[in-house]
Amino acid sequence: MTTFTTTIDAMYTLQQPDPNYVVNVAWTVTGVDGSNTASINGNSQFDASQQAGPFIPYDQLTEQVVIGWIPAPEIASAQACVQGQIDS
Repeated sequence: MTTFTTTIDAMYTLQQPDPNYVVNVAWTVTGVDGSNTASINGNSQFDASQQAGPFIPYDQLTEQVVIGWIPAPEIASAQACVQGQIDS
């Protein structure tokens, strides 16, 4: 059984509509199954229309919050690619 983890590699910001507003996130999904490991990089863009809830200042963001912004289908697709690499 493969265990997947998602990590944030970088966040890119603009100063509008708020200071240090995150507009782009580079991330990695890694899968581990026994002695087999594989990973794939992804990138997600955001805009104000996608923001749910109140603005969170940059210095208060956690990795889990930012991972939650990545659309679930993007994570699922990355996990499927990683699983394919492991299965190979």
